[in-house]
Amino acid sequence: MNNFFNQYRGIIYASITALLWGFLSIVLKVSLEFMSAVNIAWFRFLFAFLSLFIYYLIFQPKKLAILKKPPLLAIIAALGLSINYLGFTTGIHFTSPNTAQVVMQIGPILLGVVGFVVYKERINRLQMLGFTFAFVGLSIFYLNQIEGMLQDKVNLFNKGFFWVLAGALGWLLYASLQKHLVKFYEAQLLNLIIFALPTFLFIPFVDFTLFYTLSFGQWLLMIFLGLNTIIAYGFLALAFKYTQVNKVSVVITLNPIITFLAMTVLFYLDVQWVETSLMGVKTFGGALLVIFGAIFVIHFRNK
Repeated sequence: MNNFFNQYRGIIYASITALLWGFLSIVLKVSLEFMSAVNIAWFRFLFAFLSLFIYYLIFQPKKLAILKKPPLLAIIAALGLSINYLGFTTGIHFTSPNTAQVVMQIGPILLGVVGFVVYKERINRLQMLGFTFAFVGLSIFYLNQIEGMLQDKVNLFNKGFFWVLAGALGWLLYASLQKHLVKFYEAQLLNLIIFALPTFLFIPFVDFTLFYTLSFGQWLLMIFLGLNTIIAYGFLALAFKYTQVNKVSVVITLNPIITFLAMTVLFYLDVQWVETSLMGVKTFGGALLVIFGAIFVIHFRNK
């Protein structure tokens, strides 16, 4: 009975993370109207880093010594997550929350390839089916998105598409190294290092004057982005504590559907503060194939 309750609790925690990430892309799209992609990525890293730093400073100050000599692989993982944040945010600026969420699924799909190549996991037939679903789905999604676009719009879409693709590859680098590092270090200590490096790395590229002009509502959006980062990862860690990795990963992979539903509701509400549009049947079908392809690759991996 207690095991069942823990499993249920883990799924709830994973669902909260998926919900937060589902709305994240929409809030990013709105925030890009008044803030640059670099500023947004830097603020999210800064908020998450300070939250963890203050926690360790109060409760476990001795562990902060890891910042003096961080593991090399953690530094590389931090660079990967930097690319992820910047690529995903910039890609949303040029495309849409729906497009960014679909393309980002390339990350967990390629993580399955890393498991096969680096960690010598065997790929089974169901995973191969997942790879096929994802490839076909992404092709359908892409071709239907650019259908009927003027050439300048196609160029803009491609620019955003490849920015998000770069973000997905950055996440792949981060996740691959995190999978190894977590065997030797506490997950939150790793996050402390991984959030710290981009916080200082992005400073030369941040336009601080943009922060002086923010309204109260805009500051609330920025704070939401910071809280989203630290809370989503916190609940994700709890989810992994109480239930199996593959179950958590499947729940997380469903977060684009939350984005699709939210964007559909906003379209019918005819809101003016974010650009919305309905996905066509073929485009939506392609998106679902990508998502279910990712689920097959993750869920049916050899233990």
